[in-house]
Amino acid sequence: MCGKIVATGKNASSKWTDGQRVVSTFNQSHVAGQIKAKDMSSGLGLPLDGVLAEYRVFPVEGLVAVPDYLSDNEAACLPIAAVTAWMSINWMQPMGKPITSPETTVLLQGTGGVSISGLQIAKACGLQGRFSNSVYKDTDSLTYSVIVTSSSDEKLEKARKLGADHLVNYKTNPDWEQKVMELTSGEGVDIILENGGAETLEKSFGCITFGGLISCVGYLSGREDLPGKRPNINVLTLMKNVTVKGIYNGPRDRFEEMLELYAQKQIHPVIDKVFDFDQGKEALQYISSGAHFGKVVIKVA
Repeated sequence: MCGKIVATGKNASSKWTDGQRVVSTFNQSHVAGQIKAKDMSSGLGLPLDGVLAEYRVFPVEGLVAVPDYLSDNEAACLPIAAVTAWMSINWMQPMGKPITSPETTVLLQGTGGVSISGLQIAKACGLQGRFSNSVYKDTDSLTYSVIVTSSSDEKLEKARKLGADHLVNYKTNPDWEQKVMELTSGEGVDIILENGGAETLEKSFGCITFGGLISCVGYLSGREDLPGKRPNINVLTLMKNVTVKGIYNGPRDRFEEMLELYAQKQIHPVIDKVFDFDQGKEALQYISSGAHFGKVVIKVA
């Protein structure tokens, strides 16, 4: 959420003032470092109340200041999708030193809030890829830093306009991992934002580079292994020396780190649709339909 402070408690930090615009963190007690079991009880939406409200009380450590250039609608898109994408790409990087290697290649599954945030972040970090385009001979100089998969050609075209370097429709290319390997000259990608779960994880192992990172951020295709198709994660991890990391959002200090880059590069989150406050049910149904590209906002005021 993004909102304006209307009152502060007598023990509140002096950094917060009435009228200041702020966004909330997801797990309110997760301030720095690796998330711990105790932080899970501070998660907004479950087990706590969510933010579909006109007024809400927050602990002082659960808020982050909003850069002036962002609108309220844009800022509200950042606490979950953007922070998750940021950590998926940068969690192994030291605080204050986000990844900037121009040779890093990223694969993003789908075109929802996390993936589109990942696309914007990868481009803002200057990732350029290291693989010559061996498919289109007339454009040999191209490299592929960000590859996006989707079942919709229309959404893929929108991703291209945001800077995606190559697009793979996984409906028309069911063995999309082979296509990714072809694009990367048989080496695979460095970072994968694994959003599918049961139906995509084995394919992600099939197109990750040796020593690469698979950041597991979702399980849109389900949590259970498919009948008769249970990948041997131990073997797959060892074969390519892969790091598999579950990403459960991120701490407040890394959120603030991310906002520094956003402000520097003037990144504007992609908003698919804005609903009015009394259309909350319709907004959730729209999200569940999978029709969105980027983020969906419910405007409280």
